Amino acid sequence: MATYKEIKGVTLQTLDEDPVVNAGSWASGGNRPAGVQAGTGFGAGSTAGLAATGNLYPPNTITVDVQTYDGSSWTEIANVNTGRKYLGASGGSPYTAGIIFAGGLSPGPGTRYTNAEVWNGSAWTETGDLNTARDNIRGAGASSTAALAFGGGPQPAYTENWNGSAWTEVADLNTGRGNGAGFGTNTNAVAAGNDSSSGITELWDGSSWTEVADLNTGRAYAFGFGVYTDGIVCGGEPNPKAQTEAWDGSSWTEVADLGSARWAGNYQNGSSGQDGLISGGLPSATTATEEWTFPPVTQGKLKEGMLFLSGGTTLKGFGKAAGIPAATFASGGSLNTARGYHGGAGTDHEALLAFGGTTGTAVNNVEQYDGSSWSEVAEINTTRANLTGFGSSTAAIAGNGSTPTKVETESWNGSSWTEIAETNFPRSDSASAGTQTSGMIATGTPVPGNPSLRPGGSSIVTETWNGTSWTEVGDTNTQRLQAGMAGSGTTSASIIAAGEDGPGSRTLNAETWNGTSWTEVNNLSNQRGTLYNFMGNASLANAAGGYSGTARLATNEHWNGSSWTEINDLSTARNAAFGAGSAVNGAVFGGDTGDYQSATEEFIADATLSTVTVS
Repeated sequence: MATYKEIKGVTLQTLDEDPVVNAGSWASGGNRPAGVQAGTGFGAGSTAGLAATGNLYPPNTITVDVQTYDGSSWTEIANVNTGRKYLGASGGSPYTAGIIFAGGLSPGPGTRYTNAEVWNGSAWTETGDLNTARDNIRGAGASSTAALAFGGGPQPAYTENWNGSAWTEVADLNTGRGNGAGFGTNTNAVAAGNDSSSGITELWDGSSWTEVADLNTGRAYAFGFGVYTDGIVCGGEPNPKAQTEAWDGSSWTEVADLGSARWAGNYQNGSSGQDGLISGGLPSATTATEEWTFPPVTQGKLKEGMLFLSGGTTLKGFGKAAGIPAATFASGGSLNTARGYHGGAGTDHEALLAFGGTTGTAVNNVEQYDGSSWSEVAEINTTRANLTGFGSSTAAIAGNGSTPTKVETESWNGSSWTEIAETNFPRSDSASAGTQTSGMIATGTPVPGNPSLRPGGSSIVTETWNGTSWTEVGDTNTQRLQAGMAGSGTTSASIIAAGEDGPGSRTLNAETWNGTSWTEVNNLSNQRGTLYNFMGNASLANAAGGYSGTARLATNEHWNGSSWTEINDLSTARNAAFGAGSAVNGAVFGGDTGDYQSATEEFIADATLSTVTVS
């Protein structure tokens, strides 16, 4: 806790007008052992990076050196087998698994490579060659088994996909290019800039490239890092550039410049556009490293309702976002398994978990989302549909479900599921909110004859979870099943809304929880069931989708703590989807449109700023 001395005279901030997206800053990091240009790299961001090979200048020789970065200094590790420059890479977090590929020695076709090397955390191993030799290539990917290679010299449009064993030629870029910037994954990537110093940008969706908004400043030999909807391009030439631009999935915004203009260095993939690292480059083959962060790194972009420190060149102050978010739903990566009536968890659109549900038959598979693609992870132990969930993508709870109706609860630690204490009442189609150690489940469909059953076949029972056991607490005022609850709510402040309150009957009713009891508040504008959880908390939330009784809905309503307002709809009407995250940074995934769906829709609204000075 800050003392009075530490905070006296600091500027207080609230949020009420548009800020700059990705309002980060550059800071000097530890110097490289030697100046290197035209190498490559990957990693998890500003505190975990790997830089490999490139050109020492002077003496203008190719190096096989590889170094890792821990947030303050570089350490020499195992050399690559083939030194080269202007090559591509894909790598994971922190830097224990990656692949480097292509590149060359000097201008000319005779010195361009096809070979690739895989890093396992301790050694480099030659692996499958690309189909086309090239240098000046760029890559995207977050692992050693899933990478994308695109462009290169002399400005081809070729794109190749790596599946862990072989490279496959896929759809070409619309505009051939070399020496552009690239970032993202093998299913969702961004290519920006090229040899002719243009700003042309293309997006890869896993099957084809689409031209989108150009960079504000055209450039070649730039650095890039981030993910499909949140990335950074900086530096470049002609004339060494310091300009930095942030990509939000649809447009580029100029943000804070580099400390030193440079081009053709070792780029890093970075964890997002909020946290990245660059090193080396020209002029003079600098040894300097620069770290890009948005403090605090764990929070990323400004989000409505967020408390944060801000003010001046180093963020020192207090802020909180407010207002109705102005944003539209945008397409995200598709689930590998189309499903509905599933559980889920997540804190924002870049960190989601989907588990169980039905594809027509109940399933137990689980998928994790990183902001661009879904990956299969460890299965839940009990196969079930109509379940619920809460928490984060790395620390979640899966509870109840059917068929038959369940009391089982499982805990997710980021790598495996463990069965924990059972709920007091078996039920399915319930709603939930909270964290892995402090959460709640309310209403649902109980087993016939169970004391939680009410006329009409639905429940009013609420149970809270303290990390060890479940406790029955105050009942809701309205019985319901297949309701939605704002998943970022807490055991002291939550909101539940909609659902079926009897056979074939849907409700508009909403209630808030204060830690002791439920209170009826203003109704939704649209009655609906099969809403499942929705994005937000007790004071700021979005309820999207559901079923009216006659039609599936795309309707999205925003809760501001006292009333509901209709805002921008889902792109696709659906029910039995799952919503997670905040009211300004969340997502809806899966669901039922008549067929079970794999689509993810992301809702990302910028927070806003104003300043109030206090003594």
